[in-house]
Amino acid sequence: MTVQTQKIVKTENRYFNRELSWLQFNARVLQEAADKTVPLIERLRFLGIFSNNLDEFFKVRYATIKRIVEAGKGGKSELGGISAKELLEQITQTVIEQQATSLRILSAIEKELRQENIFIVDETEVTPEQGKFISDYFIRKVSPALVTIMIGEVAQFPELKDSAAYLVVKMVMSKEDETFESKNNYALIEIPRSIDRFVVLPSTGEKQYIIILDDLIRYSLQNIFSIFKYDSITAHMIKITRDAELDIDSDLSRSFIDKISKSVKERSSGDPVRFVYDKSIDPETLRFLKEKMVIDSTDSIIPGGRYHNRRDYMGFPSLGKTDLLYEAIEPLQIPGLELKGSLFEKVSQKDYLLHAPYQTFSYVVKFLREAALDPNVRSIKITIYRLAEVSHIASSLINAAKNGKEVTVQIELQARFDEAANIWYAEQMQSEGVHLIFGVKGLKVHCKACVIERIEKQKTVRYGFISTGNFNESTARIYTDFTLFTSNPKICKEIYRVFDFFEVNYKIKKYRHLIVSPHYTRNAIYALIETEILNKKKGLPSGIRLKLNSLSDFKVIDKLYTASREGVKIQLIVRGICCLIPGIRGMSEHIEVISIVDKFLEHPRLFIFENGGSPKAYISSADIMGRNLDNRVEITCPIYDEALKNELIETFEICWSDNVKARVISEKQDNAYRKPKNGSVRSQFRLYEYYKEKLKA
Repeated sequence: MTVQTQKIVKTENRYFNRELSWLQFNARVLQEAADKTVPLIERLRFLGIFSNNLDEFFKVRYATIKRIVEAGKGGKSELGGISAKELLEQITQTVIEQQATSLRILSAIEKELRQENIFIVDETEVTPEQGKFISDYFIRKVSPALVTIMIGEVAQFPELKDSAAYLVVKMVMSKEDETFESKNNYALIEIPRSIDRFVVLPSTGEKQYIIILDDLIRYSLQNIFSIFKYDSITAHMIKITRDAELDIDSDLSRSFIDKISKSVKERSSGDPVRFVYDKSIDPETLRFLKEKMVIDSTDSIIPGGRYHNRRDYMGFPSLGKTDLLYEAIEPLQIPGLELKGSLFEKVSQKDYLLHAPYQTFSYVVKFLREAALDPNVRSIKITIYRLAEVSHIASSLINAAKNGKEVTVQIELQARFDEAANIWYAEQMQSEGVHLIFGVKGLKVHCKACVIERIEKQKTVRYGFISTGNFNESTARIYTDFTLFTSNPKICKEIYRVFDFFEVNYKIKKYRHLIVSPHYTRNAIYALIETEILNKKKGLPSGIRLKLNSLSDFKVIDKLYTASREGVKIQLIVRGICCLIPGIRGMSEHIEVISIVDKFLEHPRLFIFENGGSPKAYISSADIMGRNLDNRVEITCPIYDEALKNELIETFEICWSDNVKARVISEKQDNAYRKPKNGSVRSQFRLYEYYKEKLKA
């Protein structure tokens, strides 16, 4: 099935618009849902990812643009030449088209599921036997969790929760009913989040049945509204998405944890930015809702399907059908670094590189576990951005504090949508004696680093690790990321210096090895690009290879355009937003861009500069975006070990050779797949084989 894409607005033929480029990335996610070579249940889960991405987009990016419009600004300078009002309209139109495509894909998947003897039934298809099960399930599990409001009778319309799904119930009252004055009456049922969205019904032979919770509630409407007399009753779904920007108050008497906690709670009542409704809803009910909810012209109004919150498809039950899922891989060990014995002993001799999920994240947990128990370890300093729901990282740090280690945790309480979890962990760690730092005023701390001090032969020796991704066991199974383990005193000393900056941030530190935002990264990237331009002019080997999540900083893009005009070959692998337009004669003809969307989420930031034949390679927590370069604390770390540097270059080359899941980013913005020429290369699968071969060797 073809996934329709919206033509992206360009600014003077120099940049793609950031928001519309992001929507093109989400179209690539939708392509995975449409791809018949992807296992069937995984395709459903990609639909869930598409929907979840869209929710977050509206909460953050759409909400930001709406604020610009409401402030009476055109926004052209901030948005790269397109007015904010025009952009809102284009976003809405693109999303309407993508939502329609997603519904067609869902319908096609459901047909294929039926061929696999998996049937998703609605309330009209329930058999008598299933009806008994549903009635019992409703009474025991669903009914106690339901919140039902008679909105036709309340003076003020209730405030809908952000991204919660609601059934709007319309009852056409019978003449015998004396409860209500009006002929039509309305109720609102909140779909409980505490209950699984997909309810597995008793199977019949080889046939397996699932009913979505919404339809289970529809089936039970007579049970819910049995006290009323009505001629007909219908239920349609709606959803509101709210502005998710945190507004932090300036009350100096309250702790930072309290302020963030209060702001997170207030997020649920932020201004609405998107209203999604079942397009089959009758006009009278829709008019009633829009009036009561005071939906205005800057809100995105999206006619959708029968079901919203399709992000729940990320948790669609597997039903034991392993053939309809991706084959699970067993994460590998790092060659020469066994999980048995001391990691400190091994890392003291050489650097090691972990590439998750191909290699096991257990090394990170093991490193901290060992540090917690080792009597020679004096201190642990670590940055935390997003933790797993059940975090072995956090428990290791608490364990270390209980064993008398000096444990310092820089925890980012403003990690978007993970604030509540981080607040909970912050309070747990603080109560156990862990020293917490809450970042630097005006800067989000996004770097991923740890430094450990250990006494060896009466001297303090430092060990550390730096990562492109979060110290999170859950995401490490599905996000690709690099982590460097090192005892290099130059690197570890500078990680320690970053923590000094957290404590005393009016002093700007100097670094000779690490590249640290917000003070140095932008100029360092400029300098590295300039070196490639000079080398090209001198006839020396030159080239730039970057692997990123996003590329949106216009100034860096201009530098890359300059390098291209000078003949420097540039290869970019950009998963998400790409505002650079490649392949334009006289501007970017030497730049190629691909995007890989596949089984795992491509997450590492990797910078490789040819440097006259002696390549420089860096791993980084920073994307090439204004926020990462200027408004966050980020670390870009050089890889000095030649073997590890070559490994990074080889992994980039494998990804660059992908012709199965790589889409070409071009001026057309059509998300065209690369076509295989001499055999197919699916980079994520090839990388796993690459690491298996290294392990054998």
